[in-house]
Amino acid sequence: MSAAGPVTHGTTVLAVRYADGVVMAGDRRATSGNLISHRSIEKVFPADRWSGVSIAGAAGPAIEMVKLFQLQLEHYEKVEGTALSLEGKANQLSQMVRNHLPAAMQGLAVVPLFAGYDTRRGAGRLFQYDITGGRYEENDYATSGSGGLHAATVLKLGFSDGADRGATIDLSLRALITAADEDSATGGPDPVRGIWPVVATIDASGFTRVPDDELAERYQRLTAGDAR
Repeated sequence: MSAAGPVTHGTTVLAVRYADGVVMAGDRRATSGNLISHRSIEKVFPADRWSGVSIAGAAGPAIEMVKLFQLQLEHYEKVEGTALSLEGKANQLSQMVRNHLPAAMQGLAVVPLFAGYDTRRGAGRLFQYDITGGRYEENDYATSGSGGLHAATVLKLGFSDGADRGATIDLSLRALITAADEDSATGGPDPVRGIWPVVATIDASGFTRVPDDELAERYQRLTAGDAR
Protein backbone atom coordinates (compact mmCIF):
# COMPACT_ATOMS: atom_id res chain seq x y z
CA MET A 1 0.00 0.00 0.00
CA SER A 2 1.27 3.47 -0.85
CA ALA A 3 1.25 6.43 1.51
CA ALA A 4 -1.78 7.80 -0.37
CA GLY A 5 -3.88 4.72 0.44
CA PRO A 6 -4.95 1.58 -1.45
CA VAL A 7 -3.67 1.38 -5.02
CA THR A 8 -5.32 -0.59 -7.81
CA HIS A 9 -3.30 -3.73 -8.53
CA GLY A 10 -3.49 -6.23 -11.34
CA THR A 11 -2.84 -9.79 -10.30
CA THR A 12 -2.14 -13.09 -12.05
CA VAL A 13 -0.51 -13.34 -15.49
CA LEU A 14 1.38 -16.16 -17.19
CA ALA A 15 3.21 -17.15 -20.35
CA VAL A 16 3.72 -20.69 -21.66
CA ARG A 17 5.79 -21.90 -24.58
CA TYR A 18 4.20 -24.29 -27.05
CA ALA A 19 5.26 -25.95 -30.30
CA ASP A 20 4.62 -22.94 -32.54
CA GLY A 21 5.19 -20.02 -30.17
CA VAL A 22 3.95 -18.69 -26.84
CA VAL A 23 0.59 -18.36 -25.08
CA MET A 24 0.13 -15.37 -22.76
CA ALA A 25 -2.83 -15.09 -20.40
CA GLY A 26 -4.10 -13.01 -17.52
CA ASP A 27 -7.14 -12.88 -15.29
CA ARG A 28 -9.38 -9.80 -15.33
CA ARG A 29 -9.59 -8.77 -11.66
CA ALA A 30 -7.95 -5.70 -10.13
CA THR A 31 -7.98 -5.04 -6.41
CA SER A 32 -7.52 -2.06 -4.10
CA GLY A 33 -6.60 -3.40 -0.71
CA ASN A 34 -9.29 -5.94 0.15
CA LEU A 35 -11.77 -4.53 -2.38
CA ILE A 36 -12.38 -5.58 -5.98
CA SER A 37 -11.87 -2.33 -7.90
CA HIS A 38 -12.30 -3.72 -11.44
CA ARG A 39 -13.67 -6.99 -12.76
CA SER A 40 -12.64 -6.67 -16.38
CA ILE A 41 -9.21 -5.00 -16.49
CA GLU A 42 -6.93 -6.16 -19.29
CA LYS A 43 -3.40 -7.28 -18.41
CA VAL A 44 -2.12 -8.76 -21.69
CA PHE A 45 -1.13 -6.41 -24.52
CA PRO A 46 0.70 -6.62 -27.84
CA ALA A 47 4.10 -4.94 -27.62
CA ASP A 48 4.45 -5.08 -31.39
CA ARG A 49 3.49 -7.58 -34.09
CA TRP A 50 5.79 -10.32 -32.78
CA SER A 51 5.69 -9.84 -29.02
CA GLY A 52 3.46 -9.24 -26.04
CA VAL A 53 3.70 -7.94 -22.50
CA SER A 54 1.53 -8.71 -19.50
CA ILE A 55 1.33 -6.71 -16.29
CA ALA A 56 1.11 -7.42 -12.58
CA GLY A 57 1.44 -4.91 -9.78
CA ALA A 58 0.31 -1.29 -9.58
CA ALA A 59 -2.11 -1.03 -12.49
CA GLY A 60 -1.75 2.66 -13.36
CA PRO A 61 2.05 2.73 -13.69
CA ALA A 62 1.99 -0.69 -15.37
CA ILE A 63 -0.39 0.41 -18.12
CA GLU A 64 1.62 3.59 -18.68
CA MET A 65 4.79 1.49 -18.93
CA VAL A 66 3.14 -0.71 -21.57
CA LYS A 67 2.09 2.31 -23.62
CA LEU A 68 5.58 3.79 -23.50
CA PHE A 69 7.13 0.42 -24.36
CA GLN A 70 4.85 0.07 -27.41
CA LEU A 71 5.75 3.60 -28.50
CA GLN A 72 9.49 3.03 -28.13
CA LEU A 73 9.40 -0.17 -30.20
CA GLU A 74 7.40 1.56 -32.91
CA HIS A 75 9.75 4.56 -32.90
CA TYR A 76 12.84 2.35 -33.15
CA GLU A 77 11.42 0.46 -36.10
CA LYS A 78 10.50 3.68 -37.94
CA VAL A 79 13.90 5.29 -37.33
CA GLU A 80 16.07 2.23 -37.97
CA GLY A 81 13.94 0.63 -40.67
CA THR A 82 13.99 -2.70 -38.84
CA ALA A 83 12.58 -4.07 -35.61
CA LEU A 84 14.65 -4.74 -32.50
CA SER A 85 15.58 -8.35 -31.89
CA LEU A 86 13.39 -10.11 -29.36
CA GLU A 87 16.23 -10.03 -26.84
CA GLY A 88 16.68 -6.32 -27.51
CA LYS A 89 13.01 -5.74 -26.73
CA ALA A 90 13.37 -7.73 -23.50
CA ASN A 91 16.37 -5.59 -22.55
CA GLN A 92 14.45 -2.39 -23.29
CA LEU A 93 11.64 -3.45 -20.96
CA SER A 94 14.21 -4.40 -18.31
CA GLN A 95 15.57 -0.86 -18.37
CA MET A 96 12.07 0.58 -17.99
CA VAL A 97 11.37 -1.61 -14.94
CA ARG A 98 14.74 -0.60 -13.44
CA ASN A 99 13.94 3.09 -13.94
CA HIS A 100 10.67 2.52 -12.08
CA LEU A 101 12.46 1.22 -8.97
CA PRO A 102 12.05 4.42 -6.86
CA ALA A 103 8.27 4.18 -7.28
CA ALA A 104 8.40 0.44 -6.57
CA MET A 105 10.10 1.14 -3.26
CA GLN A 106 7.10 3.31 -2.35
CA GLY A 107 4.65 0.46 -2.97
CA LEU A 108 4.00 0.96 -6.69
CA ALA A 109 5.84 -2.09 -7.99
CA VAL A 110 5.38 -3.22 -11.60
CA VAL A 111 6.44 -6.78 -12.44
CA PRO A 112 5.69 -7.63 -16.10
CA LEU A 113 6.16 -10.70 -18.25
CA PHE A 114 7.45 -10.40 -21.81
CA ALA A 115 7.16 -13.02 -24.53
CA GLY A 116 7.32 -13.24 -28.28
CA TYR A 117 8.13 -15.15 -31.40
CA ASP A 118 11.81 -14.94 -32.28
CA THR A 119 11.77 -14.71 -36.08
CA ARG A 120 15.52 -15.40 -36.19
CA ARG A 121 15.24 -18.64 -34.23
CA GLY A 122 11.76 -19.58 -35.39
CA ALA A 123 10.62 -20.24 -31.82
CA GLY A 124 8.74 -18.70 -28.92
CA ARG A 125 10.70 -17.21 -26.02
CA LEU A 126 9.61 -15.73 -22.68
CA PHE A 127 11.13 -13.52 -19.99
CA GLN A 128 10.24 -12.54 -16.45
CA TYR A 129 11.50 -9.65 -14.31
CA ASP A 130 11.96 -8.52 -10.74
CA ILE A 131 11.33 -5.00 -9.42
CA THR A 132 15.00 -4.04 -9.86
CA GLY A 133 14.79 -4.66 -13.61
CA GLY A 134 16.45 -8.06 -13.44
CA ARG A 135 15.59 -9.98 -16.60
CA TYR A 136 15.41 -13.76 -16.62
CA GLU A 137 14.66 -15.93 -19.64
CA GLU A 138 12.59 -19.00 -18.84
CA ASN A 139 12.55 -22.14 -20.96
CA ASP A 140 8.96 -23.32 -20.60
CA TYR A 141 6.67 -21.03 -18.58
CA ALA A 142 6.61 -18.00 -16.31
CA THR A 143 4.09 -16.38 -13.97
CA SER A 144 3.74 -13.12 -12.09
CA GLY A 145 1.31 -11.61 -9.61
CA SER A 146 -0.32 -12.70 -6.38
CA GLY A 147 -1.68 -15.94 -7.82
CA GLY A 148 1.48 -16.71 -9.75
CA LEU A 149 2.70 -19.43 -7.39
CA HIS A 150 -0.54 -21.41 -7.70
CA ALA A 151 -0.64 -20.95 -11.47
CA ALA A 152 3.00 -22.04 -11.74
CA THR A 153 2.23 -25.28 -9.94
CA VAL A 154 -0.43 -26.19 -12.51
CA LEU A 155 1.88 -25.24 -15.37
CA LYS A 156 4.73 -27.28 -13.91
CA LEU A 157 2.58 -30.39 -13.57
CA GLY A 158 0.84 -30.00 -16.94
CA PHE A 159 3.54 -28.63 -19.23
CA SER A 160 4.49 -30.84 -22.15
CA ASP A 161 7.29 -29.94 -24.51
CA GLY A 162 5.89 -29.64 -28.02
CA ALA A 163 2.24 -29.29 -26.97
CA ASP A 164 -0.06 -27.69 -29.53
CA ARG A 165 -1.99 -24.42 -29.32
CA GLY A 166 -5.23 -25.90 -27.99
CA ALA A 167 -3.62 -27.95 -25.24
CA THR A 168 -1.56 -24.97 -24.11
CA ILE A 169 -4.56 -22.63 -23.99
CA ASP A 170 -6.43 -25.23 -21.92
CA LEU A 171 -3.43 -25.55 -19.58
CA SER A 172 -3.32 -21.75 -19.19
CA LEU A 173 -7.02 -21.63 -18.36
CA ARG A 174 -6.62 -24.38 -15.75
CA ALA A 175 -3.74 -22.47 -14.20
CA LEU A 176 -5.82 -19.28 -13.92
CA ILE A 177 -8.82 -21.18 -12.54
CA THR A 178 -6.63 -22.77 -9.84
CA ALA A 179 -5.05 -19.39 -9.01
CA ALA A 180 -8.54 -17.88 -8.63
CA ASP A 181 -9.55 -20.74 -6.30
CA GLU A 182 -6.55 -20.16 -4.02
CA ASP A 183 -5.95 -16.39 -4.29
CA SER A 184 -8.73 -13.91 -3.55
CA ALA A 185 -7.08 -11.20 -5.67
CA THR A 186 -7.29 -13.36 -8.81
CA GLY A 187 -10.58 -13.44 -10.68
CA GLY A 188 -11.87 -16.59 -12.34
CA PRO A 189 -13.95 -16.77 -15.52
CA ASP A 190 -17.35 -15.10 -15.02
CA PRO A 191 -19.90 -16.63 -17.44
CA VAL A 192 -22.76 -14.63 -15.91
CA ARG A 193 -21.12 -11.30 -16.76
CA GLY A 194 -19.42 -12.67 -19.88
CA ILE A 195 -15.95 -11.91 -18.51
CA TRP A 196 -13.17 -14.23 -19.64
CA PRO A 197 -9.39 -14.12 -19.20
CA VAL A 198 -7.36 -12.33 -21.83
CA VAL A 199 -5.48 -15.02 -23.74
CA ALA A 200 -3.24 -14.45 -26.74
CA THR A 201 -0.97 -16.54 -28.93
CA ILE A 202 2.26 -15.24 -30.46
CA ASP A 203 3.64 -17.31 -33.30
CA ALA A 204 4.78 -16.96 -36.92
CA SER A 205 1.49 -15.18 -37.66
CA GLY A 206 2.14 -12.60 -34.94
CA PHE A 207 0.17 -11.58 -31.85
CA THR A 208 -3.40 -12.91 -31.95
CA ARG A 209 -5.96 -12.57 -29.18
CA VAL A 210 -8.04 -15.71 -28.59
CA PRO A 211 -11.75 -14.86 -29.05
CA ASP A 212 -14.00 -14.94 -25.98
CA ASP A 213 -16.38 -17.43 -27.59
CA GLU A 214 -13.53 -19.93 -27.99
CA LEU A 215 -12.51 -19.40 -24.36
CA ALA A 216 -16.12 -19.95 -23.25
CA GLU A 217 -16.28 -23.25 -25.12
CA ARG A 218 -12.95 -24.40 -23.68
CA TYR A 219 -13.97 -23.38 -20.16
CA GLN A 220 -17.21 -25.34 -20.50
CA ARG A 221 -15.30 -28.46 -21.56
CA LEU A 222 -12.74 -28.01 -18.78
CA THR A 223 -15.36 -27.70 -16.06
CA ALA A 224 -17.22 -30.69 -17.53
CA GLY A 225 -14.02 -32.74 -17.35
CA ASP A 226 -13.91 -33.13 -21.13
CA ALA A 227 -10.98 -30.85 -22.12
CA ARG A 228 -9.12 -31.88 -25.23
